[in-house]
Amino acid sequence: MANGKSISMSVIKRLPRYYRFLGLLKEKKVQRISSLELSRQMGLTASQIRQDLNCFGGFGQQGYGYNVSMLYDEIGIILGVDNKNKTVMIGAGNLGQAISRHMSFEKRGFDLIGIFDEDKSLSGTEIRGLKVISTDELEAFCKKRSPVVAVLCVPNTKATEDLIDRLVANGIKAFWNFTHIDIKAKYPDVVVENVHLSDSLMTLCYQISAMR
Repeated sequence: MANGKSISMSVIKRLPRYYRFLGLLKEKKVQRISSLELSRQMGLTASQIRQDLNCFGGFGQQGYGYNVSMLYDEIGIILGVDNKNKTVMIGAGNLGQAISRHMSFEKRGFDLIGIFDEDKSLSGTEIRGLKVISTDELEAFCKKRSPVVAVLCVPNTKATEDLIDRLVANGIKAFWNFTHIDIKAKYPDVVVENVHLSDSLMTLCYQISAMR
């Protein structure tokens, strides 16, 4: 909530882009930037940027623009990058390994504390300093460590649906979902961010086709 109004999801989805661009500006030692200059770099209108940021309070000064470091920190607070939400990953296959090794969870508000797989031959394998645990031990782990987020990197099967039931029953309140299972349909109160890599690739394919 901000200014007594609910923030639209379209605005929320643009916040990580602002955070990323401002981070790049910080690395370049840029101290301040106008909404017009920021709009040129991000491909948005200056008006859109001002409207988005005004949802969370006034960050800029007329004639001065935005303090890059301050705005970066403020958006980080809004996004909750320091929350360190306890997170487990389900699936230690190729996708799970790639995500766990290359995603900076800690810089984005998450603390990856456990990696699980139903394939017992993977148990004990070390990924990112964590040993893969059998999904048979999921309940005991959740009871001891109390994770609230699950990253799903597993096939779309009935077993996966059962696994989701177990996760919700054991305190998982949010999913980063790489499957095609509609978690929201069954659990409307949990938070779900669906990631469909094939959809993104096909969108690119369409845009290439449209150029011809």
